[in-house]
Amino acid sequence: MSRIRLLGDDELTPAARDQAQAVEAAGRDASVLRAVGHRADMFERYFAFYYPAHQGGVVEAPLKELVRLKIARLNDCFT
Repeated sequence: MSRIRLLGDDELTPAARDQAQAVEAAGRDASVLRAVGHRADMFERYFAFYYPAHQGGVVEAPLKELVRLKIARLNDCFT
């Protein structure tokens, strides 16, 4: 259980709400997005960094995602 209260749709910024709803519509867990939503400034900066790094470059996005998941698992981070 998270120590940080997860925000509901009505508490998120429009950008954060759109991201969380898109993730959930894909059948995935948006808890991280709902937790980071407490800091809208951090949310915006993180995704400005994350998405170009995740989608661009030589290594394909699906492999980057597998690496991210492996690192999370090695650190007992349930993502």
